[in-house]
Amino acid sequence: MTDSTIHGAGPGVDPEQACPIAPVVDLVFSRWTTPILWALHTYGRHRFVELERRITTITPKVLTQRLRQLERDGLVVRTYHPEVPPRVEYEISELGRTLAPLFATLAEWSALHLDKVEQARAEHDAREPVRARRR
Repeated sequence: MTDSTIHGAGPGVDPEQACPIAPVVDLVFSRWTTPILWALHTYGRHRFVELERRITTITPKVLTQRLRQLERDGLVVRTYHPEVPPRVEYEISELGRTLAPLFATLAEWSALHLDKVEQARAEHDAREPVRARRR
């Protein structure tokens, strides 16, 4: 019996069954989810504008969409304060905090190996013909 048989990965198998972490990767590692969760985990509760300033390359529309999705997924808590003017704050939820070991592992891997990835890219690009890189 092979690993692919043991884990259900074979011909005609649903990709989510072949890779059981695929839904988690989609959930946690979509384009803007990780920076938002990282900021809320590392720096604590933020108002919308504070998050926008911290993640400078995100648009207000995308930040709104991602925060709504993260709230729906249970990873972020939105707190509305009925003041004048109204105030809304976002913080990572208890469920979101359970991702801290994963983020720590990825940060450690990055510190240890990202330079090797950059080196491999540079070596690969040096070998590739110029026309292939223009695509």
